[in-house]
Amino acid sequence: MNLFADIRSLVLSTLDTLVADGFLPEGLSFDAITVEPPRDAAHGDMATNAAMVLAKPARMKPRDIAEKLAEKLAKDPRITAADVAGPGFLNLRLSAAVWQGVVGAVLGQGTDFGRGNLGQGKRVNVEYVSANPTGPLHVGHTRGAVFGDALASLLDFAGFDVTREYYINDGGAQVDVLARSVYLRYLEAHGQEVAFPEGTYPGDYLIDVGAALKDKVGDAYIDADESVWLEEVRNFATDEMMKLIRDDLASLGVKMDVFYSEKSLYGTGRIESAIDDLKAKGLIYEGVLEPPKGKKPEDWEPREQTLFKSTAHGDDVDRPVMKSDGGWTYFAPDIAYHYDKVQRGFDMLIDVFGADHGGYVKRMKAAVSALSEGAVPLDIKLTQLVKLFKNGKEFKMSKRAGTFVTLRDVVDQVGPDVTRFVMLTRKNDAMLDFDFAKVLEQSRENPVFYVQYAHARVHSVLRKAAEAGVDTDLETLQRADLSQLDHEAELKLAQKLAEWPRMVETAARSNEPHRIAFYLYELAGDFHGLWNRGNDVPELRFLQDDAALSQSKIALAQAAAIVIASGLGILGVKPAEEMR
Repeated sequence: MNLFADIRSLVLSTLDTLVADGFLPEGLSFDAITVEPPRDAAHGDMATNAAMVLAKPARMKPRDIAEKLAEKLAKDPRITAADVAGPGFLNLRLSAAVWQGVVGAVLGQGTDFGRGNLGQGKRVNVEYVSANPTGPLHVGHTRGAVFGDALASLLDFAGFDVTREYYINDGGAQVDVLARSVYLRYLEAHGQEVAFPEGTYPGDYLIDVGAALKDKVGDAYIDADESVWLEEVRNFATDEMMKLIRDDLASLGVKMDVFYSEKSLYGTGRIESAIDDLKAKGLIYEGVLEPPKGKKPEDWEPREQTLFKSTAHGDDVDRPVMKSDGGWTYFAPDIAYHYDKVQRGFDMLIDVFGADHGGYVKRMKAAVSALSEGAVPLDIKLTQLVKLFKNGKEFKMSKRAGTFVTLRDVVDQVGPDVTRFVMLTRKNDAMLDFDFAKVLEQSRENPVFYVQYAHARVHSVLRKAAEAGVDTDLETLQRADLSQLDHEAELKLAQKLAEWPRMVETAARSNEPHRIAFYLYELAGDFHGLWNRGNDVPELRFLQDDAALSQSKIALAQAAAIVIASGLGILGVKPAEEMR
């Protein structure tokens, strides 16, 4: 049930009638017509822009269209008032029975209420985290992991066929650095004194890896030339780091469907195939790039390179895919990786990158546009930095990691549920302050607690109802007389529940899971508001002397809990049944 979609259908069918009656001309497009909550709730329950959208193409005054539309809509039993405001805005008020029906729909559909078919089963690949396998995940990766995972769940809820994917960056020089760092820990495990040169990884997390390597090969690599052990240690270290990363993700409740190795692109012809595809389309050529902006002429050495004509697909400049020495640039395997995604038959691609990858957006979008001939859209979401605070001071260091705060540092201190919710309390491209004290505060200022408390309060009502002998199983609540929910505070909560399907669709269209967190906070606010009103107005309390009346009111509370649980499920947060 999507009430906003239902009323929009009513508006469109009414407009069709006005066209058939000759009031409106034929051939008008209704695509831009919306039905949504008004900016000011005092104006009504819903508002439509129909008259404003149609006025110019119909060559009519918007107010004339709005008045005629209002006259027709007012005849529908769901509409109690249709008022024209300003130059032609149309505000609608719906009957109490409509909002009461929403409560019944939630109880009937459970956590599937709001689940949509926006995606129509289209296949979407969401790639996120994709950190270098050179150490544990840090707090920046945590935000990308939470955002990507919540986005994947949101799209699944909206009817897409979602694949969660992690791209293992194991094909670059940083993995050789990892191998050398592990080799030092291996020597240390044999009792040798070691020093970590600048550029290696000195974190304590490699101590166990070095010891594990010792257990595997004994003293075979001691005093051996690097050419003997580098490849084997590189593979061993990468595998060990990926185990660590998988464990870190699991602690946050993140489970990937696919782990794709960059290394698998090399020596297999996959990079060559992708470049050949672009070459066949006339998009690969030999040329010399202009010097980067800000470079002095004497600092610039013009040289011929193999270039991808990315400007033909919206980029600012063409991009090198092969260096002058014949080696591939970093961009080439990324092209091949996305070529593989296109060939796997995905209808849409989403990449979640850290903010430091902003310069990569246009070139990657150009590559996917070229490889798919514009058929597969790529959306790249950048996640901004997270600032951690503890005891009023910025928290920066993790001994285990050596130079940064790890994902585990955060999860171990506040738990996965708090971590996930807080990471979604800001839009992905906005900076986020994470205060360890505030995120555990039990107050309205802490959105995690505020939402969880609303869900827990409903379960407290259910427990008290059971003690009082009031039957509150789902089937009983579904049969409750919902017409008794007629107070403005009760109807306000039902109206907020009605927004849920629309919110899911809106958030999924824009790939913005933070909208779900915002909505849940507002829904919790309406629930707490009703609860608090009950302190002064006894007839608003969920438990009444009359069992049937109690069941009607508890049905509303249970509907709120169901939607909260559904929303938290998208965010990957377990709903609380009691607060301690």
